Amino acid sequence: MPFKRSLPTPLLKLLAVSFLAVQPALAQVAEIPAQSLGLVPLPREVKAYAATYSLPQKISIYAAGKDAQNVASLLKEMLAPLGKTVALTTNRAAAQIKLLTAPTPSPEGYRLVVDKGGVQITAASGAGLFYGSQTLLQLLPPRATAAVRVPYVRISDEPAFQWRGAMLDVCRHFFSVEFVKKYIDFLAAYKLNTFHWHLTDDQGWRIEIKKYPKLTQVSAFRKQTLIGAQQLFKTPADFKYDATPYGGFYTQAQIKEVVAYAQKRYITIVPEIEMPGHSVSVLAAYPELACKPGPYETWTMWGVNEDIVCPSEPTIRFFEDVLAEVTTLFPGKYVHIGGDEAPKTRWKESAAVQEIMKREGFTDVEKVQGWFNRQIEDFLTSKGKKLIGWDEILEGGIGPSATVMSWRGEKGGIEAAKLGHDVVMTPTTNLYLDYGQNPQPHSPYEPLMIGGYLPLAKVYSYNPLPAELTAEQKKHILGVGANMWTEYITTPEKAEYMLFPRMLAAAEVAWVPAARRNYADFLPRMGQQFARLDAHKINYRVPEPLGLDSLSLVRQGSKAVFTLRSLVPGAQIRYTLDGQLPDETTELYTKPVAVPVGSRLTVRAVTIAPNGRKSPPAELLVR
Repeated sequence: MPFKRSLPTPLLKLLAVSFLAVQPALAQVAEIPAQSLGLVPLPREVKAYAATYSLPQKISIYAAGKDAQNVASLLKEMLAPLGKTVALTTNRAAAQIKLLTAPTPSPEGYRLVVDKGGVQITAASGAGLFYGSQTLLQLLPPRATAAVRVPYVRISDEPAFQWRGAMLDVCRHFFSVEFVKKYIDFLAAYKLNTFHWHLTDDQGWRIEIKKYPKLTQVSAFRKQTLIGAQQLFKTPADFKYDATPYGGFYTQAQIKEVVAYAQKRYITIVPEIEMPGHSVSVLAAYPELACKPGPYETWTMWGVNEDIVCPSEPTIRFFEDVLAEVTTLFPGKYVHIGGDEAPKTRWKESAAVQEIMKREGFTDVEKVQGWFNRQIEDFLTSKGKKLIGWDEILEGGIGPSATVMSWRGEKGGIEAAKLGHDVVMTPTTNLYLDYGQNPQPHSPYEPLMIGGYLPLAKVYSYNPLPAELTAEQKKHILGVGANMWTEYITTPEKAEYMLFPRMLAAAEVAWVPAARRNYADFLPRMGQQFARLDAHKINYRVPEPLGLDSLSLVRQGSKAVFTLRSLVPGAQIRYTLDGQLPDETTELYTKPVAVPVGSRLTVRAVTIAPNGRKSPPAELLVR
């Protein structure tokens, strides 16, 4: 939903007069296509002009107030790679970049003007100033150049949704504080504002809890890890392990460091502490919380484990103690409790659970999870927090203030919104960025992954506002979250490969109303981001060439003609007609290629980016 707030008419008039005052400087300059700027996500209103402002080597930024000074300090860091030195000033007239605070229709909106007077960013909040600065950075060259020129622009912008998130699972595979900060930088650069940090699961507990030291002594480590794609294994003999202990955790000091880093970039962290399912790592350290005797061990494979914590009073006290520490570490209002994939096999066998059902008048064991969740929600409420969980929390009944994250498609989100619950849409169909990017399952040209197929176009096509909802119900859709589960994502480089460029599409879904999005318009803008990703040493997936599919082939008599193009500016396309994998030595594509119809040729083509990295092959059998 658009996240707006009403302003008194006199204030709006004052803002309009202030904004229009800079327009005479642009009135005599010819306009150019806004798309040429290559901005992602696309701003709400953009006017671009055929003139530029040259930033000097020494830049002064006018910043009055805590938020403006914070954004100025970040700009100082971000302009350094362009060879610029930055100083803050209280002399507004002498500054080349001015950060101004004034009312705007949206709390995260901003106005950006570049003309002969320099750069002016106006916003009602630090977040708005920060997003304006991110747009400014995209107007600058990605690397240091002799002259840094900024195109004249007049931009008015605001987000479509208030929740614009991305999740990182650090349980299946652990990621360093350094990479977590880099992940936060990814979000910040494209105006995402929520980092969902999945911190506990069967395969590892990743956050220090001082009251329960065995969570980091025992639960944070597993004795080994499964090798290969588990979903392809058919018999127990297929399962092989690496025989290598694996684990890690974040100290509370490190958590605080990451939280402060995110806050500076106007990103809220939502911690996820899984319960009652995905909790076998807890039982490895504290088996007394199980419904049946152990021993247990931190899990070494993937999927859903039937061993979950028992919903007993000691378990509830345990999670309240854990959350008492978690809530002091994370200042955001939400705490995610998971709630997904909690098999009730052990609960059905448990006399303790049967006693709870009898006492509470339940005939369905699923209701016990709802009872458990409501007690946890009451505790979080007492700490000033809001509970959020995966859509399974609906099945046992939830409290009126709980928020639902809809992952099994949109059904849970639609149901929750109709019941009056706030919702974050994060369906597997469109926003699971650990899914494959190649139509061929488990392609030999892609790294090992969990499966599925989620191409860039499908991410971009997502509309978070289901047609089944009324206008009033749609107000409960807070926004979207893109998920990165890490069963098969073992390194930062592989995480980046799965994230980019699809995260750019997800960012535009979160920022731009669906009615204003256009995939054909997005692709060339996205293409201009690759040089920026290169400058930051991000290991993005180089997109394969477009045009090598049956719909794109043109029949001309006995010939089939294919016309290829790359999404990466300055890239080469190399191709073969004999089914071999193209490389730097094979035919360079320079013009449309004709092949005989019925020849049963296998055509393959790859993009070779300016940095030398190659795409997976696009391929087509010409029959």
